[in-house]
Amino acid sequence: MKFKELFKAPKPLIACIHLLPLPGSPRYSGRMREVYDTALREVEVFKRYPVDGLIVENFRDKPFYPDKIPGETIAALTALTREVVRSVKIPVGVNALRNDGRAAVAIATAAEAHFIRVNVRMNAVVSEQGIIQGESHQTLRLRAALRSEVLIFADVGVKHAAPLADRGLAVETKDLADRGLADAIIVSGELTGAETKTEDVDVVRRSTDLPILIGSGATPENLHKVYSKVDGFIVGSYFKKEGNADNLVDERRVKAFTDALPKQRKGRRNS
Repeated sequence: MKFKELFKAPKPLIACIHLLPLPGSPRYSGRMREVYDTALREVEVFKRYPVDGLIVENFRDKPFYPDKIPGETIAALTALTREVVRSVKIPVGVNALRNDGRAAVAIATAAEAHFIRVNVRMNAVVSEQGIIQGESHQTLRLRAALRSEVLIFADVGVKHAAPLADRGLAVETKDLADRGLADAIIVSGELTGAETKTEDVDVVRRSTDLPILIGSGATPENLHKVYSKVDGFIVGSYFKKEGNADNLVDERRVKAFTDALPKQRKGRRNS
């Protein structure tokens, strides 16, 4: 399956389901039912607006494991992702933070989700969790072994990190497409919620024919700058109260963003 087969809408809007801290993480409350209920309440908000996909993330499990997440996180993420999949009729993805692409493939396959996001798919970066290396060779082989059709969305110039050797966005993009066999490329700002530079989008656009998604910093105020240049948007921070990614979803901000979408997108509703 290809990106445009998965998402029927032009330039799909993908909303983040930032889970409450999961079992084993430092801030876990010990109340798993609260984790389920909060996630599903936010799903219900997004179902009332023209949102075309959801991505489930263990966003509040800070500080993250740099690569392999433990079994308790995999179990919780799988169970929660499955609940989200069962609740909607739109594509659902998984991001196993900080960078466990293999776990994400396994989780998505077991939960019958549709895509994953991998922050460091190729090359190596210095991140807030130390040095993280790409794992495309392992993720692709696991996907093949599982006979999975999960699509892989890969970050280029990933946020909260700097490359060990800066070869430029153009070269990184071409490697992700040609050697990493990514299904889509994600371009982001430097930090969570930071606006993505239009010049970065332009470089990536010239470097690949793959679908390109904005991965951070999209708002109603800057949507017009990049809408014609990209193939979709992943939005997390803007949808939260006060635009803070650690807060819960604010329905007024979801409405404000979707109201800013071009006219051909308005009127869509998803369930």
